[in-house]
Amino acid sequence: MAADIQKKKGWEVQNGSLAPLDSLQSERSESPTPSMMQGSEPGAGQEGAMFVHTRSYEDLTTDGGSISTGLKEADGDQTESDMEQISKDFSELSTKLTGIPMDVEEEMRESDSDQQEKPRRDSVLSAGKNEEDVTMDAWRRHQKHVFVLSEAGKPVYSRYGSEEALSSTMGVMMALVSFLEAEKNAIKSIHADGYKVVFVRRSPLVLVAVARTRQSEQEIAQELLYIYYQILSLLTWTQLNHIFQQKQNYDLRRLLAGSERITDNLLDLMARDPSFLMGAVRCLPLAANVRDAVSTSLQQAKAKSLVFSILISKNQLVALLRKKDQFLHPVDLHLLFNLISSSTSFREGEAWTPICLPKFNASGFFHAHISYLEQETDLCLLLVSTNREDFFTVSECKQKFLDRMRKRGSYQALQEVLRTPFYSVSQVGIPELRHFIYKSKSSGLFTSPEIEAPYVTEEEKERLFGLYQYLHSRAHNSSRSLKTIYYTGTNENLLAWVTGAFELYMCYSPLGTKASAVSSISKLMKWIRREEDRLFILTPLTY
Repeated sequence: MAADIQKKKGWEVQNGSLAPLDSLQSERSESPTPSMMQGSEPGAGQEGAMFVHTRSYEDLTTDGGSISTGLKEADGDQTESDMEQISKDFSELSTKLTGIPMDVEEEMRESDSDQQEKPRRDSVLSAGKNEEDVTMDAWRRHQKHVFVLSEAGKPVYSRYGSEEALSSTMGVMMALVSFLEAEKNAIKSIHADGYKVVFVRRSPLVLVAVARTRQSEQEIAQELLYIYYQILSLLTWTQLNHIFQQKQNYDLRRLLAGSERITDNLLDLMARDPSFLMGAVRCLPLAANVRDAVSTSLQQAKAKSLVFSILISKNQLVALLRKKDQFLHPVDLHLLFNLISSSTSFREGEAWTPICLPKFNASGFFHAHISYLEQETDLCLLLVSTNREDFFTVSECKQKFLDRMRKRGSYQALQEVLRTPFYSVSQVGIPELRHFIYKSKSSGLFTSPEIEAPYVTEEEKERLFGLYQYLHSRAHNSSRSLKTIYYTGTNENLLAWVTGAFELYMCYSPLGTKASAVSSISKLMKWIRREEDRLFILTPLTY
């Protein structure tokens, strides 16, 4: 079943709301103030929003469990033909991921026979990640473990180690959940000996993280939700529930076999990419005239079935076109980034693959045309269509887009920019400033420079990101949130400032003073304002 397109009224969008232009402050001040209105901050879009508007980190987390199912309710209105189409799309997706076609109904029938189940699982599942011995100290020393299990206690996924070896551990986790539910309560987390054990229940799945990081319980829960959405993007919410309604103790690994690398890659990205922490998307720094030429070329290379046209480069957004009245959620775009970065097969040619965008519509599959503009370039084009039979039409759109860019000279300009895809913090002109992250809440976009010396090793970069996570968790603490934070450390000082319009996190030399750090905020904000048409997409286009 192709995913439904939802007609929205006004600015109301499921899972969020769009920032209405007429309610936003028209004056765009250069100097930051706590009372700055959304839409007036640097980076705010001037002609509407691209994404479902998430005003803050809390909007993402408190609404984490809501699932958009389009115009149809997945429970009662799902017809048999719809399920057949979803199963057919899943089989096509499974073939692309694992090379082995899987039929949902056939898999469920085969799982009833232990003799048939074991060889199939061994042939596909054992070819996955390098499994660790869960009895060794090396396994216990990992900073974060992630487990996914069904409500029947069946293992679905483990970040490290074999699911079979951890089946008893997951059984204990499910027993804890069930015991408290029997007492009409719910377990959210356990804190002991420096560890946080966080539980997220999304029927029919239970997700658990065991972490000893500086992240808050809320941030860890948000990462677990990303894992949940990743599973939905492969199966759809409709099919996942249908499977467990038919058989509660079904082993979901049979259908997810071969996709472990995608989930592993997502966890790796969340450990180093600020996009997930900020709940926002980073744009490739690009001159406004070049970006406008790229967007216009993309707008002109359209087809009737297209909903979104997205050009990216290494998890940075270059351009995004959307159908009028349809809005993408940052979570869905992050999942698309993860899909592309987790596989090199997309460089080999044009792919036509089913994809579920769970925050947009979790009840069915779109079909996405995914291809790199050239094999040796990092520019990847995604064309999301509602018609599974429209491959050749959408493929022509890709060629038209490339031809128009070459004719206008924007393709050559893009290739030049890709030689230096990040900017240096030295361009800001604040000697003590080492790094920063700035997010515009109304646009859902953020910007940050390349991480440079003294953070040259992976360990140092990880440590810096851990400090950002710590500040973010303090600023968004559900019981006592902080608007301004100044952190003094041995190797660096950091400042965080969260307002209704923007979020700013700055890293300074340890030799700087608090007064100099505060006084440099205005200079940084003015620089971002001057460069905003290069760092952000201010005028998003539609079909």
